[in-house]
Amino acid sequence: MSRDVFIFSTGKLHRKHNTLYFTDEEGKSSPLPVEQTENLHLFGNVDFNTSLLHILTQHDVRLHVYNYYGYYDGTYYPRNSRISGYTTVRQSENYLDLNKRLYLAKAFVQGGIHHMIRNLRKSGDETKSHVDTINATASLLDHASNIPAVMGLEGQCRQVYYGAFPLLIKKSFTWVSRTKRPPQDPLNALISFGNGLMYTTVVSEIYKTMLDPSISYLHEPSSKRFSLSLDIAEIFKPFIIDPLIFNLVNNRRIQEKHFENAEGFVYLNEDGRKIFLAAFDEKMKSTFKHRKLKRNVSYRYLIRLEAYKLIKHVIGDEKYKPFKAWW
Repeated sequence: MSRDVFIFSTGKLHRKHNTLYFTDEEGKSSPLPVEQTENLHLFGNVDFNTSLLHILTQHDVRLHVYNYYGYYDGTYYPRNSRISGYTTVRQSENYLDLNKRLYLAKAFVQGGIHHMIRNLRKSGDETKSHVDTINATASLLDHASNIPAVMGLEGQCRQVYYGAFPLLIKKSFTWVSRTKRPPQDPLNALISFGNGLMYTTVVSEIYKTMLDPSISYLHEPSSKRFSLSLDIAEIFKPFIIDPLIFNLVNNRRIQEKHFENAEGFVYLNEDGRKIFLAAFDEKMKSTFKHRKLKRNVSYRYLIRLEAYKLIKHVIGDEKYKPFKAWW
């Protein structure tokens, strides 16, 4: 079974014959099972060369690089042998036609809002007013006639959702508002770190399909990012990342000691990242009974299923409906 490998130490990644090795600062080398690796995540200061990239390409491994603070920098994306000109053309048609684009943009937002409300309802009557406000705002999506209007309504719903966080998080962590670039408190640091992980996970799953990750609908296509990953991630951030954060914080697996503060830039330290990544990896590997497929699927594969549904929509086979957890 393929897995993700996370490297935190400073050292060198290199190829020896047809095997991948990591050598740390003390000169100790450890083999990495490249045949069983799906993604490599580099959090440490790691040197590598083109020979390494060749073996990653041969084994279809994505390489994700993170900066000193643990935030996503970029991805080495091997040549995609699954690319389909027909699918790319149909993706583009759905972007260029405003009505078709609006349908998909609204669908991504509706999927995300469903999971925000799902999280809030777990707190019962305490969050009822927040749920009512979000539902009222979301009902306006039907009348939104352009993408900025859709994004504006999504932003309003998310602001109300974040306003309920003090009701979802135990008092050991304070929450004022969502801040990013940089995150200014531990909860914001967790959200930014988790959202970055979700983005790279969606990038990896889109790669396994015929979709072009640069053609998006809610977020504007950009030469500097895989914007379709941002679209699909809107559905899964409140479904996977936020509950994971609530669990880690409320069960005190993540505490204040797991953060550093660099002049107002708050970020997870190495111990904190390891705890978060272990929990995230465990969640993505776990399975549940899929209502339509009638079999168990992993949370990671669920994201790929979303990409497959999008392909069916753009080529005209089946209308896209965003994933909405039913339990």
